[in-house]
Amino acid sequence: MIVPAYNAAHHLGPCLEALCRSTTAFHEIIVVDDGSTDETPGLAARYDVTVLHTGGRRGPAFARNLGANAASGEILLFIDADVSVRHDTGDKIRTWFASDAELAALIGSYDSEPRCPDFLSQYRNLMHHFVHQNGGERASTFWSGCGAIRRDIFLEYSGFSEAFGRPAIEDIELGYRLVRAGCKIVLDRDIQVTHAKRWTFWNLVRTDVLDRGIPWTELILRDQRMPDDLNLQLSQRVSVALVFILVALSGMLAVLWRGYFLVPLIALVFLLLTRWWGEFGHADRPQSAPLVLLAVVALIIGLAWWHGMVGLIPPLVLSPGLLLLQHRYSHYGSRPKALRWLAALYTCASIALAVYYMPHHPVVLAGFTIFAVLGLLNSQFYLFLAAKRGIPFMLAAVPFHMLYHFYNGISFLAGLVLHLRLMPLPAARRDWLRRLLR
Repeated sequence: MIVPAYNAAHHLGPCLEALCRSTTAFHEIIVVDDGSTDETPGLAARYDVTVLHTGGRRGPAFARNLGANAASGEILLFIDADVSVRHDTGDKIRTWFASDAELAALIGSYDSEPRCPDFLSQYRNLMHHFVHQNGGERASTFWSGCGAIRRDIFLEYSGFSEAFGRPAIEDIELGYRLVRAGCKIVLDRDIQVTHAKRWTFWNLVRTDVLDRGIPWTELILRDQRMPDDLNLQLSQRVSVALVFILVALSGMLAVLWRGYFLVPLIALVFLLLTRWWGEFGHADRPQSAPLVLLAVVALIIGLAWWHGMVGLIPPLVLSPGLLLLQHRYSHYGSRPKALRWLAALYTCASIALAVYYMPHHPVVLAGFTIFAVLGLLNSQFYLFLAAKRGIPFMLAAVPFHMLYHFYNGISFLAGLVLHLRLMPLPAARRDWLRRLLR
């Protein structure tokens, strides 16, 4: 068991406690401190674990490799410091490797109950859970959040690439090398762990673009391999293209109709995000957050009045009160069923009203057609979110999911430019790239 940790004092305790409560007595637990500046090393020392030090911030790839070289067991299990295993995780992993001599590596997934209650953390974790739960059993890559691998194979293929100095795609890159060599990697959907990370908006975008999207694109171009699995399924690639078309159409309509198009569009996005706005009163938000929310509402109301869209004003006026009511009940556990249905009906009716005020133009119809196709392509994910967290949560996730597709496209273009500048393409690779971009 290898746990890399950097400034993980808030999460490492629950992680190690879950390991100690496991029904499987792990042969050894190795915590690798990656130059933490908080209480991580001292916290780890309180448990019956081996603590190693990288001597400074070297990145999780280096930390995991250090732990793997020090480990003596035949199976290496990698767990992130902000992850808690279930009591039978070790048993399931041990059974897999004992029953399948050809198995090189095994991965699991996050469960659907992350610790952080805020919208972005729930949304991001649920997206990861959904993608892994719908992936193929014969995995196309490795995952170090909860992934096990035979030690001899890990060492034979030189472990994680230490070129990644920060958390990035070092596990995906290792998985690609293993699969290319013919190694068998399995995704067991029943091996689920609880994630404790809190996501912020900018952290989410930076991670998806700089730490995953761009380097993953360079890896795809380097290996000339894009499996139809997990985040790279064909439906996701088509969604990226459709989102770019939708953005282009929106720009065209903004030029043609200006405020008459932008006002209902801004109101539509605001109303879709009702569930996210509902967190403005949380303790970790700045005290000015309610004022910001009221200022946004007042601005949209003023624009709606200026353009004669008075029907948009009542739902916008009522929205802060409904959000305050939802927040009040969140302190007492789950909200009453009647309130949940009221919030869902209010949000859906308000969105329909914003759509009604859109200009009657063929390009607008084309835009809504593309939006509907995107909804159908991702309908399983959206229905999953609605079933797990309710309709307002699902509606708030739609703009974030569209944004996710948009910056994935930006990441691909940036990675393509970097790849072409850093590595002249041979004729065979140019032909493959041409086929890929068709």
